[in-house]
Parts: sequence; structure tokens; C-alpha cells
Amino acid sequence: QVQLVESGGGSVQAGGSLRLSCAASGYTYSRKCMGWFRQAPGKAREGVAAEYTGVGSTYYADSVKGRFTISRDNAKNTLYLQMNSLKPEDTAMYYCAADDRGYGSSRCLFESAYNYWGQGTQVTVSS
Repeated sequence: QVQLVESGGGSVQAGGSLRLSCAASGYTYSRKCMGWFRQAPGKAREGVAAEYTGVGSTYYADSVKGRFTISRDNAKNTLYLQMNSLKPEDTAMYYCAADDRGYGSSRCLFESAYNYWGQGTQVTVSS
């Protein structure tokens, strides 16, 4: 049974940084998507950053390129999202997601590519 547990959210002023963590238990798949999504109030959930595990390919939404970095510590089975230069529009609930079915790397920023989700961690950026 795959379990994803996020942590690291909080409140920060614009321009600040946060690092989110996603502890993944029961998930050791390679060549599958694993990523971060976010959902702001009244908006659809959107893919923020993802990686194609075991290959090293990473993908980012245009809105976060150059500011966010996804990485993984295989020894700890933990996925990270380093968020720098945060903006008020980054305010959202952030979710970690993982897939064990394998739809290919081109789908890694799409919600439909994932079948495991964490409970989310709130990020609030004030101006």
C-alpha cells in the first residue's frame, strides 16, 4: 500500500522560500511519474513539478520554472519541492502524487497520470 505524507508548508512573505517534503512509503517504482500539484481556492488542481523516476527527467509548469526545484532522496524515499522567490499567486494547497501504472513521462504534469495522492500541505504567501 502506497502512502504519501507531505510536510513543510506554512506562511511566508513574498520573495521567501519553503521546502516541501513528501515521505513515500511502499513506493519504489522506476520509470513512473511522481510529482507535486497545487490547488488554490476556486481553481482546478494543476501540476507544478514532476519527475520521471529512475531516469532523472524533470518537468515544471511555466509559472514556476526557475523558482521551484523538484528532487528526490532515494535513500529516504522522499520527494522534495524547493520553492524560492515565492509569490502571492503561489498560495495553494500542495499535494504530492505518485503513479504505479506507467503512462509515460509526457503525462507527468497531468492529474490523470496519478493514482496515489497525499493529504496536502498548505502554502500561504503574503504580499
